[in-house]
Amino acid sequence: MDYTAWFQKLLTEMKLDGRYRTFAELERIAGAFPTARWHRPDGETQQVTVWCSNDYLGMGQHPDVLAAMHRSIDLSGAGTGGTRNISGTNRQHVALETELADLHGKEGALIFTSGWISNLAALGTLGRVLPDCVIFSDAQNHNSMIEGIRRSGAEKHIFRHNDPAHLDELMSAVDPDRPKIVAFESVYSMDGDIAPIAAICDVADKHGAITYLDEVHAVGLYGPRGGGIAERDGLADRITIIEGTLAKAFGVMGGYISGPAVLIDVIRSMADSFIFTTSLCPHLAAGALTAIQHVKMHPDERKRLAHNVACLKSMLINAGLPVLDTPSHILPIIVGDAHLCRHISERLLADHAIYVQPINYPTVARGQERLRITPSPFHTEAHMRSLVSAISAVGDDLGWSAIEQSRAKARHAC
Repeated sequence: MDYTAWFQKLLTEMKLDGRYRTFAELERIAGAFPTARWHRPDGETQQVTVWCSNDYLGMGQHPDVLAAMHRSIDLSGAGTGGTRNISGTNRQHVALETELADLHGKEGALIFTSGWISNLAALGTLGRVLPDCVIFSDAQNHNSMIEGIRRSGAEKHIFRHNDPAHLDELMSAVDPDRPKIVAFESVYSMDGDIAPIAAICDVADKHGAITYLDEVHAVGLYGPRGGGIAERDGLADRITIIEGTLAKAFGVMGGYISGPAVLIDVIRSMADSFIFTTSLCPHLAAGALTAIQHVKMHPDERKRLAHNVACLKSMLINAGLPVLDTPSHILPIIVGDAHLCRHISERLLADHAIYVQPINYPTVARGQERLRITPSPFHTEAHMRSLVSAISAVGDDLGWSAIEQSRAKARHAC
């Protein structure tokens, strides 16, 4: 077989389909978020404004976080040199897990090298060790949850997105004595919508199920101490396991689960992807610990973020841009065509020094291609006006019909 030709064929098909991904080479500037240096293909550098970062609160730039990471490197060096079981459990790991358990009001917590791995390990292990387990998964769950469920080998049923009635229907058709897990997210990262957590918990309780909530895009951003949507809504005690990340609102790297001590111990003791992985670098754990402590005590960043989201959403709507009216901090602008979405992104970067990555299949369904905009507390009104003006100008120049359709709807509504 001509392997090279086959691989080239696959890449060519992806390019023709608009699914081929290109990376903008960026250099973050400490203390200057959301500004970054773009290393252009021509070898030159240019300062750009980043509008699609998951560092939602800019904690990856916070001086207290950076100082904690520097101190940890000076104290412990760069890496751990082992798995958690073999010389790789450092004091920073234990302190971070204690802080995370407190954040969610749980007995215990366990950290992983990424949020993707935490979902894979937790769901993969629980579905495997519970005898004859059935897992009920929201139709829009993240790839990491899907892979964890698949890895578990458990029977799986998919309920319609954010539809507790359909969940109840599916669960009612299963033997009531079988172990059950209901897996869903709080904030869905591509549409920015929020799950009806209380209603889903009602159904899960009715059928005696474990509840597994992915709060990756909510931790740090919602609730009195940044514990997520479940904390905001007073529902954390109804969730068996809360999973989150250290790489978004907390600005560093890693993932975690929190929950009952015995359940956490089972995953710690039986999850292959935890047992056989070198542990998180101590300075990452130290930085995440400081970020969580800061977020718990300082709600002002969350308030500024909410203010900026509301302002930008209003500007986008008033400009006739097809932004989804989401209840969260995520503002998706639907383009609906893979090639056009990429062209808009490229023009924004090259012509306006604005970086918004195109989101195409398989991250979203075909026909739902979009620009996913994530404001931060540090974007100014001038940043927002520049963004709205640039998207409108580029869209008009490229003949983006969705703009005219959206503007026509707005005129009709008035």
